Amino acid sequence: MDRFTFIHLPISTVGILNFLFNIPLLMLAWFKISKKFCINTLLCVGAQTIFLTIVPILEKPILDVILANAVIGGIIAGVGSGFMLRGGSCSGGIDILGMYLSIKMPDFSIGKLAVVFNACVYAACAGLYDLEIAIYSIIYSYFMSQMVDKIHYQNIKMSATIFTKVDHVDKVITYSLRRGVTYWKGSGSYTDEDTYVIMTVVSKQEVNRLKQIVHDCDPKAFVIFNEGMNIDGNFEKRLA
Repeated sequence: MDRFTFIHLPISTVGILNFLFNIPLLMLAWFKISKKFCINTLLCVGAQTIFLTIVPILEKPILDVILANAVIGGIIAGVGSGFMLRGGSCSGGIDILGMYLSIKMPDFSIGKLAVVFNACVYAACAGLYDLEIAIYSIIYSYFMSQMVDKIHYQNIKMSATIFTKVDHVDKVITYSLRRGVTYWKGSGSYTDEDTYVIMTVVSKQEVNRLKQIVHDCDPKAFVIFNEGMNIDGNFEKRLA
């Protein structure tokens, strides 16, 4: 198992290096993302630094099967990072850069950046150290990135089609969510009654709020949601 630990650093050094490497990225978050996001991330990075300093590194893995360690570790790391991102912060590192690029590029996600960045690191690892280490690291990175993108609701776009007989639902959605809304008039096939058909696009984070708004305006409204759609145009991503 010793060949899986090829960099030996004092425990205190790991925490300090983690904090130092994050300083320029925290500056990027402060000036380009939001000050609130930067402060929240600084708290997370500070906690990481403390725990990396005081928590000892295990001499042997918890499980004897390396593949199981890689998969479970990736899932746990991805869940943790995803919930931090959903809460308006992140664990630092490339997550900050991924957040910035996600705001600038509509179809980009933090998980995708993690895969690309780690692929370069693991390619170097395979050449310099051990191919088996790189393969297990790729497996870890894959599961982590998948969990991040699934839990980071702000990065998941959803369309909502609303059918209602109340004529002001579209205006309440626009005012409350600050999202663009398109509506047209239709009629029910069975009742032949006039119906407003309203369409908008929101992040998955905003779905529950949208449901509440529609329900308050019209408890009998009918809503259809579609997840994971591609959007080309002026859609504001609110990630932080």
